[in-house]
Amino acid sequence: MLPPERIGRGYPLIYFDHQFAPGVTTTVKEVRARAPASSANLGPGFDTLALALSLHVEVEVEEAPALLIRAEGEGSDLPADETHLAAQVARRVLGHDRVAIHVRSDVPVGRGLGSSAALAVATAAAAGAPDPLVFGSQSDGHPENAAASVLGGLVTATTVDGRPVAARLPLDEALAFVLLVPDRQLATKRARDALPALVPHGDATFNLGRMGLLLAGLADHRRLVQAATDDRLHQPARAPLFPEAACLLAGLVEAGALAACWSGAGPSLLGVCTAEAAPEVRARADKLLAESKVGGVARVLGADLAGLIVTS
Repeated sequence: MLPPERIGRGYPLIYFDHQFAPGVTTTVKEVRARAPASSANLGPGFDTLALALSLHVEVEVEEAPALLIRAEGEGSDLPADETHLAAQVARRVLGHDRVAIHVRSDVPVGRGLGSSAALAVATAAAAGAPDPLVFGSQSDGHPENAAASVLGGLVTATTVDGRPVAARLPLDEALAFVLLVPDRQLATKRARDALPALVPHGDATFNLGRMGLLLAGLADHRRLVQAATDDRLHQPARAPLFPEAACLLAGLVEAGALAACWSGAGPSLLGVCTAEAAPEVRARADKLLAESKVGGVARVLGADLAGLIVTS
């Protein structure tokens, strides 16, 4: 069983005893796991920061004669066969795919909300993996989305000696988040391909400075300034993929958001607000979407502080 200090002491994560070794065939009784969506980067924290949001993926895994996948909600139109991410993760954990997997999700796919990481984390946990963060990180190639789905709240994550390492960071309880989710998708690979191979030293320094401001402001909203979500590493390079983003981000701030940024690789956008201002910002966000002729929906979300929850 994973030592408590490895999963975040004090957080409501429940694991059952399960011996694990890659490639070793094992069995699993019916287990349910729930993991939150996440918004990564938050402007300057490219591939290092993420925030768990109150949208969720729930996965049930139980023994079956052969692979069976049932999906409800977001992502239910994906092929329900061995190519499904949940099937791939279960196979890596168990060494076989003789399981029935039931997925329920309200996390939009291809919108920069960590849907793949949340699904991988929840499936790995439901299948009995002692460290679901590893499998969530493998699905993305970087660990911050998976870390937010496991730990909840605001996290920082990186890879050390080939393994993901993550920690919770302070987050002001007075904050709420207005999420703009466009109808259009933006494939992560396409968003990655838009990034330059090299960045100037000055741009790297710029982002480090802004990330310091951001972390101070997320810990205490009275210290959060609009410039804290400025970025030179990824958002400008991705702007041509979503030309309306700049106007929408500016509109969120004009409506009362303390700061605004892309959510992960986009195209979803995130406004960081006080809880009191969030409803008015969301109302304005609906109008912004209509005025820019970008179909979609605006939602007020809280931070998910529970993270991964596993029950049998």
